[in-house]
Amino acid sequence: MLTFISYVQTFLTRNLRREDDRGATAVEYGLMVGLIAVVIIATVMALGLRLDELFAEVEAQLDAV
Repeated sequence: MLTFISYVQTFLTRNLRREDDRGATAVEYGLMVGLIAVVIIATVMALGLRLDELFAEVEAQLDAV
């Protein structure tokens, strides 16, 4: 009987640890996706401003011709 209880305890402990790992992994992936999204948005905004300046400069040069 003691062997059976030990087996059940080991089985439950292993399964509970796996579920905890999956939850932590999901949170970590969520944070990584959020950080990547912030970096992409910041990059697009910065490039957008630079492209706006570039097009304005090209337009000014075309108007001067």
